[in-house]
Amino acid sequence: MAVPGDPPDGTPEGIGGGDEEFRSDEYRSVVFDEDFVRAARIQEYSAQERMGEHARAVRSRSLWSAGGSVRPRTSTPGRGARQGMLLVLLIAVAFAAAVYMGLSNPAVPPSAGRTEPLGSTVVPLAPTTVVPGGRPVDLYEKSPAAEYRVGAAGIALPAVHRTHHFTDGQVVTALSIAKDYLVQSSLDPDVLAGTATRPVRVLLDPDQLAQFDRSMTSPSGDGRHAATGWLVRFDPGTAVVADTRVRVSGTLAFEEVSADVLEVTTDHTFVYAVRAATGSPAAADGASLFTVRRELRLRFDRDDLEARRAELVTAYVMAGPQDCSTEPAEGFRPVLAGAGPTTVGPAASDPYASGNPRRTAGLCGVLATPSAATTSVSPAP
Repeated sequence: MAVPGDPPDGTPEGIGGGDEEFRSDEYRSVVFDEDFVRAARIQEYSAQERMGEHARAVRSRSLWSAGGSVRPRTSTPGRGARQGMLLVLLIAVAFAAAVYMGLSNPAVPPSAGRTEPLGSTVVPLAPTTVVPGGRPVDLYEKSPAAEYRVGAAGIALPAVHRTHHFTDGQVVTALSIAKDYLVQSSLDPDVLAGTATRPVRVLLDPDQLAQFDRSMTSPSGDGRHAATGWLVRFDPGTAVVADTRVRVSGTLAFEEVSADVLEVTTDHTFVYAVRAATGSPAAADGASLFTVRRELRLRFDRDDLEARRAELVTAYVMAGPQDCSTEPAEGFRPVLAGAGPTTVGPAASDPYASGNPRRTAGLCGVLATPSAATTSVSPAP
């Protein structure tokens, strides 16, 4: 009796014949089910296609055809192809989105350019009359500094608004760093006495530290290395501060000079009560006033704002009463109470001398007398 699957005319001779022999065959476990057949990467040509010359009996099916590709037994027809097409589509969309975002919102380029060295000018102001002396409080009341505020209170910040590339917060940060620099370089008692420089140094851009250090150790009036261009300090052998309540008035302004740089300009007058470095500090008339006008230009890139540091670009300083013949680069040497001018003009300069000439040679101003003194810097409100 024939069993299902036997040939209609029986099993040919020479070929294993019964069901038991077939079941013992080593391929008995292979089952060509419907999914296996569908997964085969061949497709039979139609009758019309096979009529062509040199036509092949079968063709390989494309991965992108509707019939799909080689799929696992549990997959459905066309699933792998659809997943591949979806993946390519997602990649294309992501790439297009990245290009669009890059064009519509270009990233702010990192700050570039080397930090400029400080260029400073320090001008001594010579007295024309005998310098008046007295108690600091009395001297202040009789001077144009009578309405000035004391210390850091005289360094007021302006109204703040955002710029094209800097936020309100970044502008406030730049102004506050500039104020810190003024406080540390003009009001710190140790800095004024010439015994400390670190409070100022830590606020500078690292690219300026070498120039700053040279200015402190080997000050020179070459327009680059004057210690008094960076800070206010008195020659410890000449004068000391008699009253720590320094009078201050001035203004700060800011502007964006490029997409990466914010600039702050300061213009302040500092009035110090000083006395001789030697002698009794309790002398009632031993003090005199010494005035320093500082105009600074500071720059801040985004790294400076984040690190709370500044780039001091220029400093223009006028200070007196001083003798025009003195070199103010190392430290100020005030003409003290009771003394008058000893020279008519600055020290002579020899253009034939070798070495680096003093760039500020010949720069010397005249200090107005208290009765005629006026200030172009409005007192702080």
